[in-house]
Amino acid sequence: MGFVGILLLVLFVISAILMVLVVLVQDEAGEGLGGLFGGGANAQIGNRSGNILTRITSILGTVFLLSSFGLAWLNRTPDSGDVEAAARRLEAESGESVEWWVDDAE
Repeated sequence: MGFVGILLLVLFVISAILMVLVVLVQDEAGEGLGGLFGGGANAQIGNRSGNILTRITSILGTVFLLSSFGLAWLNRTPDSGDVEAAARRLEAESGESVEWWVDDAE
């Protein structure tokens, strides 16, 4: 995995834990999905200035998503989705025909 992979994994775990903690600390003011159904009657229209916790949450969410995409990109395998080639290799190694799609109950 290398140094970059380990660094991304540590960043991923730390950002996930911090994001859970920051979301748990936030005050429920009816601004979420519950606010869409009548919970935000006392909120001003157009007041979108977030406090420090919402900004930290958005930054941690961005770090979390970027580190998860980075980990996925680093750990990809180019021929993992080639099922047909894997079946042909298995057939060549074993010498038998690999017909996993055929129903033997007939």
